[in-house]
This record gives sequence, C-alpha cells and structure tokens, in this order.
Amino acid sequence: MGSVCAFLESAKGKLKKSCAEVMGEGRRLAGELGGSLDAVILGKGATALAGDAAALGADRVLVGDADHLANFTIDGFIRPLAKAVAASSPRLVLMAASVAGKDLAPALAAATKGALLADVTAISAKGGTVRVTKPVYAGKALSTLAASSELVIATLRPNVFRPAAPEPGRKAPVEVVETGKSAAEIRTVVREVLAKASEKLDLTEADIIVSGGRGLKGPENWHLVEDLAEAVGGVVGASRAVVDAGWRPHSEQVGQTGKTVSPKLYIAIAISGAIQHLAGMRTSKCIVAINIDPEAPIFKVADYGIVGDAFEICPLLASELKRVIGV
Repeated sequence: MGSVCAFLESAKGKLKKSCAEVMGEGRRLAGELGGSLDAVILGKGATALAGDAAALGADRVLVGDADHLANFTIDGFIRPLAKAVAASSPRLVLMAASVAGKDLAPALAAATKGALLADVTAISAKGGTVRVTKPVYAGKALSTLAASSELVIATLRPNVFRPAAPEPGRKAPVEVVETGKSAAEIRTVVREVLAKASEKLDLTEADIIVSGGRGLKGPENWHLVEDLAEAVGGVVGASRAVVDAGWRPHSEQVGQTGKTVSPKLYIAIAISGAIQHLAGMRTSKCIVAINIDPEAPIFKVADYGIVGDAFEICPLLASELKRVIGV
C-alpha cells in the first residue's frame, strides 16, 4: 500500500490534456505517501500511449487494449479498471472530473468499497490521511473533507492543478490488464458518435473562455463573443438562458446544469451572474465581466469589471487585443 494509481483518458489516439494534471498531482501525492505512481490507460490503441504516460511520470503503466473499448461505456471500462486498481493496490486513485470520470469514479468506489471524494480543487495525503477541498452549495462555500479508508478515489476538477512536465525518453514497465467482456456482453452499446467537426478544445480543458449571455439580445449578435474569443485565443461558452433559447448548443453551456470550468481567464459578456452560472465558473483564475448593469451579481465574483454596453465595448476590446497580440 502507499502508492497512487492514476486513470488516464484518451481520445483520437492521444492522452487528454487533463491527464498531465492528474499525473502531476499523482506524482506529488505519491511523494507524500512514500510510494509509487501507476497509470492506467484503457481503450482501443491504449498500448501505444504507454510511453506518453511514462513521460508524464508513471513508474508503471497498466494498459487494457481491446476493440470493444473503442468507445467509453461503464460496462466495458469498470471491470478492467477495477482489475488494474487491484493490481496496483494503491492508497489513492485519481482521475479527472470529466464526463467519463464522473461516471467511472462512483462505479469504481462501489466495486472496490473505496471512499469517493468528487470534484476536488485541492488534495493532500500527509500522514496517510487523504484530505480534500471542494466547492459546495453551488460554489458559494468550500468544504474540507478527510477520508481514512484504505482506498480513496478522487476526481480532480480540470484546469485547477499544476500539470506534470513531460520527460521525453523516460521509460516505465508496461503490464497488460485483462479487459474481460466482449462487445456482445456490454449492455450499453455506443452505435455512433456524432461530434461536431472542430479543432477547438472542450470547455473543461480550455485555458481561456469567452461566454455570452441573454443580454446580447439574439443569435445574430453572437459574433461579438466569437470575435473576442478569436482575439484572445479562447473557446466560446454560453449561459443557460442562451442555450435554452436555442441560440447555442448545450455543449457550450457553462453552469450547474452545463459544464464546470476553471480556465485561467473567463470573460463574461452580458451575463448577469445567476447562481446557476456562477457555480460553473467561479473557480476561474481571472474573471472579467462586461455588463451594462452595475448591480449585476457577476461583478461580485469578477476580478475586473467593465460597466457598459457590450455592443460598444466588445468590438473595441477585440480590435485592441488583436493589435496588441498581433493576431
């Protein structure tokens, strides 16, 4: 006992950006526990990614490589993940608080009888007791929890933790994990994945997000958000009101019923700052708010605020940023 086991997600033949954060925190916590760091990669083509996990600091890489793991399903992934955790015999299992992580973590806790600490923003393991900090009450308060059980499973909020710096050429032994079920035995089958053609990062992994709200009055004005996002090299987000109105897809929604994000920079344009929205973005490193209402709740969490008409401010801001940055 005393090691850390990190579950690493992959997509399109590459480890996801969040993996570097999981491994960085795993390496640090393994040092606190005086143990080693194992990495687990599951999916079709997982073996080819073992070297990337080693470069991020893994002492050992456990891979489950099978055709029936090409698409993520709880049925397909939980058995090999539980077997990998049993082989690792860790004190602590880490994974990103992603869509897959939020599905897998509670299933793994049930399968292993481990304690689950979800969506954490800080974690330590000094003295052998795992302690975490996580937002509660829609992000209005922070809770500190401790788990003394033999196995603790924690999901880490993306863009909060320092990523591991890759060490090219670093090696680690690779072990194969039994993948178990065939495609025919998996109860939930993914028939097709319909993904919008885009090279942009997912909101949860983006360093810069520019979001728009109902104050933009209509989808015909959404270019203000897109132009500013382009100027700062960011990804576009939206409030729930905008998504409910059909202006933008749900994949862009930030908030309690959308995606929880923690970018380095979050720009909120014409968003009033309802509790539901704040719950999804208030842990951002720097928040800039543009709103015509000086009493808008968004200004209570903003690091910088501009009181004024977004239709006038956004084009000027985008133009100036492009000039300064040289876009």
